[in-house]
Amino acid sequence: MPTDWEANYQRNETPWEKGAPSPGLVDFLRTEPVRGRVLVPGCGFGHDARALAATADEVVGIDIAPSAVKGARAFPNVGGERYEAADLFALPPRLRGCFDWVWEHTCFCAIDPAMREAYVAAVAGALRPGGHLLAVFYLDPGHDHPDEGPPFGVSQAELDAFFSPRFTLLREWLPQKAYPGREGREWMRVLRLS
Repeated sequence: MPTDWEANYQRNETPWEKGAPSPGLVDFLRTEPVRGRVLVPGCGFGHDARALAATADEVVGIDIAPSAVKGARAFPNVGGERYEAADLFALPPRLRGCFDWVWEHTCFCAIDPAMREAYVAAVAGALRPGGHLLAVFYLDPGHDHPDEGPPFGVSQAELDAFFSPRFTLLREWLPQKAYPGREGREWMRVLRLS
């Protein structure tokens, strides 16, 4: 049964909401600022989008839950960020093929694994030719502590199988910093649209 993300926000049942940007993203941006236009699917309250807006020209955070978008808009802007209620799997034409970067954090591992091929196609469809995907994936999402991570993990081999037809892996690493309880469970990658 699909998750009702809007209902979760309305009930304030949002264990993914940490109140701060991904520590792995913050570390990455310290040494490699992201420039251009960035799409943040599943942006939630926009903490990652605001971190990216400190260096990027424009950041568009989208979420399927209108309450998440409303929450993101309640924070002061850092730069050129904006938030929209939109579905990654049905992007409006104005959001297709126009981004230099997509930032992935929890979206891939929160959706039904049967949708992963469609996810890869949607991300590829949002990017310009040669665009990049910067991502945190969950090798071990923390099923022993449900509040610590998304419901579905993924192996490095599965990531290769899903992304390699459309993307070239440029770099991957275990982030040195993570939210408390997620240490050693995350895996970061930078991929380029082939």
